[in-house]
Amino acid sequence: MSIVVIGINHKTAPVAIREKVAFSEQQLGGALSMDDELFDEKLILSTCNRTEIYASTDKEVNPNLLNQWYSQLHADIDEDLAPYIYQHSDSDAVQHAFRVASGLDSLILGEPQILGQLKTALNTASTHKSIGNKLNRLMQHAFSTAKKVRTDTDIGSNSVSVAYTAVNLARQIFGDLDTQTALLIGAGETIELVGRHLQGAGVKKIIIANRSLENARVIGDSLNADVIGLSDISHHLHLADIVISSTAAPIPIIGKGSVEKALKQRKHKPIFMVDIAVPRDIEQEVGELNDIYLYTVDDLQSVIDHHLDSRRRAADIAETMITKETEVFLSWLNAQQQMTPVIQYREQLASTKQEVLDKALKQLKNGKTAEEALQFLAHTLTNKLGHMPTQTMNHAAHSGDLEILKSAKRLLGLSGTAKQTPNKED
Repeated sequence: MSIVVIGINHKTAPVAIREKVAFSEQQLGGALSMDDELFDEKLILSTCNRTEIYASTDKEVNPNLLNQWYSQLHADIDEDLAPYIYQHSDSDAVQHAFRVASGLDSLILGEPQILGQLKTALNTASTHKSIGNKLNRLMQHAFSTAKKVRTDTDIGSNSVSVAYTAVNLARQIFGDLDTQTALLIGAGETIELVGRHLQGAGVKKIIIANRSLENARVIGDSLNADVIGLSDISHHLHLADIVISSTAAPIPIIGKGSVEKALKQRKHKPIFMVDIAVPRDIEQEVGELNDIYLYTVDDLQSVIDHHLDSRRRAADIAETMITKETEVFLSWLNAQQQMTPVIQYREQLASTKQEVLDKALKQLKNGKTAEEALQFLAHTLTNKLGHMPTQTMNHAAHSGDLEILKSAKRLLGLSGTAKQTPNKED
């Protein structure tokens, strides 16, 4: 019995390859429902950074055959996928699953989104009935391991994204952000993320300024924000407690003079400013003003680097935890393998019982009395159930195999001394 992982991720393949092997919802259902002879169970995790198949099998599977199988799932792709594919089996596969769930194998160390994606993958596999006891147990153990890692280490306690770090700094300066107004300059992905983080932090009033009002409205509508042009910034700057800018403008958009004017209108109430742009959107001299807290992208990066160092130290602790949890799961898996003879024996007993019972019932239908049918049932069932153990012990007794005889006594619950059958002359 083996646990197998085969896939492609951000470490082994560029985005041009990863986007080709990603499964659509329809493809995912088809792949999970497809019958194949290699696996007993399978689960597919497909994200922007990885497409992995988790599977269990009772067979020894040739690695080249696995590569071919994975490539056939994406038969419409002209690329040779083999150079990008990785494989893990048994303990390596289990450890990989736990590392993925805990965010240790992610593009951003410790990111939590992958855990939700794994849970979705499990639900999808369950819906398509492609998963059984082993993979379900693996995923549940992966989830509990990830929870331990996040609870007992600092793997996810500090932000390592520019957008979240900017908002977190604003929270440190103002505390409660419910009453603050934010002016966001630009309409790119970073500004949209900043806006979402600000909303999550409680900011109710957001203004988005951009050269293209149409682009600004796309984000503004999703954030319920006001939209203005870049030329209107000077008329709204005094309203902003938080200013975060990220444009591709070749020269600064906000100068020292306009900030001084805004501070006077605000009666020198502080403004927190973050300039994520390169080249800068906010003149460097603005940082010299009293009541201005100006951070550049380099300032944010130093905070992020510090947080990453903290996450790396936490990751070392997490790796030790994952090694221990891998051993626990493998012990359970090994126990399941040892239970196979027990399951087979009980199935054999049930089959023998049904076979003899059917024959006894047939005798009743053919006119035999109940006593005759019961005698047949007891006699035949005893002979059938006792045949193999008796034959094995006979062979062991004649060959002097004491180990087999000792094991037989334990299995059959026999006492040390057999009763002697009395002679007829006695």
